[in-house]
Amino acid sequence: MRIVELILDEDQEMTGIEAISVVENPAIEEDFVALKAEEIKLAEVNKEKRILMGALLVPNKPIYRRSGEDEYYIYFSKDTVLKASQMYLMKGNQNNSTLEHQYELSGLSLVESWIVEDEVHDKSRKYGMEVPIGTWMGAVKVNNDDVWENYVKTGKVKGFSIEGYFADKMERPQDAVGMSKEELEANNLIEQIKSLLKDG
Repeated sequence: MRIVELILDEDQEMTGIEAISVVENPAIEEDFVALKAEEIKLAEVNKEKRILMGALLVPNKPIYRRSGEDEYYIYFSKDTVLKASQMYLMKGNQNNSTLEHQYELSGLSLVESWIVEDEVHDKSRKYGMEVPIGTWMGAVKVNNDDVWENYVKTGKVKGFSIEGYFADKMERPQDAVGMSKEELEANNLIEQIKSLLKDG
């Protein structure tokens, strides 16, 4: 199965990430953590902050894709992840959100954005997220009652997924992203089984 690296083509006007979608099954397979306020004396106990923290883009992670009969994997290099995170904010897209890549949402804003640089001391570790160096992390404030009550609290959405425009760089051999052909095929089989279980 082929593996395609996606890059940002800075010569094209339509390039980069346009929105962050909250989804049930994030392609990067990283769930977010819903943060709650700590107990504060003389204030409402355990008042919800309504902040979701999670991985937005993980470098070198093979992501299975299917287009008709064509099956393949895509991935993003650390450099592309960094550029994408910077361009997203530079274009002022931090308030652009969707639900399951289908419905435009209001009231969601990216309020924190960082690249993981340390395996031990990164903020993501404090919340139990073991993501690799170079991962783009984000915290999204949810000021939308419907999304918070009916999707986040009920567990209907579990993670983030990006929406954007990238260019295909080239196909890479399997070991370019650290997986053998057998591992990629096993990963593909697992994804198919997950899909069948979800549908069934």
